Formats: sequence, structure tokens, C-alpha cells
Amino acid sequence: MRVITGTARGRRLITPEGLDTRPTTDKVKEAICSSLQFEFPGANVIDLFAGSGQMAIEALSRGAARATLIDADQRAINCIRQNVKNCGFADQATILKSDAISFLQRTTERFDIAFLDPPYHHDILAQILPILAEKLQKNGIIVCEHEPECKLSQRILHFDLQKQKKYGKIIISVYRNTDEDAE
Repeated sequence: MRVITGTARGRRLITPEGLDTRPTTDKVKEAICSSLQFEFPGANVIDLFAGSGQMAIEALSRGAARATLIDADQRAINCIRQNVKNCGFADQATILKSDAISFLQRTTERFDIAFLDPPYHHDILAQILPILAEKLQKNGIIVCEHEPECKLSQRILHFDLQKQKKYGKIIISVYRNTDEDAE
């Protein structure tokens, strides 16, 4: 697994050992990041359930200003730290070992782009999406990777489901804020 493009293009990324982490395939990562390429410059990104950190690292490589990477697994945190350091983004990244919901409930920070790739078959997205939506900027974007059996709402607070695409056994759902008056 490598960084696809940007300032860290071609850098190798490591992943945590074991079956608890499913890295996003390069094909899916490229599709997501290409669709967001004009959103990245200067953005404040959050990567929940970060695993290897590859989505936030790709965003930083493409011009995001900051990234917060959250994972509850210490093996994942160790990989994220090494990947961020190896790609030269240590000064732009905040890496925290935390439960995603707990982090969102206590942070006062606002984010522009959020990546979520939670464990499958745990129904956590329905619980976490409304909390996350409150932490995003007015023009925020939420990108969820999930299994086909996970049925998401068409609207989460002031975010509407704008796009959904299937890649093999996963679905990518993208929410955007469509409420002009939302904070």
C-alpha cells in the first residue's frame, strides 16, 4: 500500500497485523480522493477508525492543512505514527488513541472532511453520524466506507446523502451539507 499522489507520492504505508483492520483498497482510495481533490487544499481532516491512517495521509499529501487520526487499537496507533512520520506529516497530524464517539463528544474542533471506516456489522454509523455532523464546518463532507447490509439515512442533521457507490463488497457513501443556514 502506497500514497497515490501529492507531496508524499509513492511512500509505502504499513498496516496493523491481524484481521481487525481492513485497509481501503488503492482503487477505492483513488476514487474517493480524486472526487475530493479540490476540497483538500487547506482542509482540516478527521479520520475516525483510522487503521493505518492512509486516508488522512492521502489528504495531507494532496494539500490538507491538518489531520486528526483516531483509533482505539494500540497496534493501529503505532502504525499510524510510523506512517505519518515516514511521509513527513508529523507536524500536521494529531494522533489519538480513543473511542471515536468519546472523542467526538469531547472535542470542540470543527472539521472540513471526515473519513469513517468503522468495523463492519457493529451498526456504529447510525450512532456516530449525528454526533460527527455537529463537528463539521458549514461546507463539510462526510465519507463513509461500509458493508452493503448497512442502510444509512438519506439525511443526517443538515447533511444529505449525495453519492453512493459500490466497490465489490463495500459501499462508499458521501454526505454533504446542503443547508445554507447550518453552522
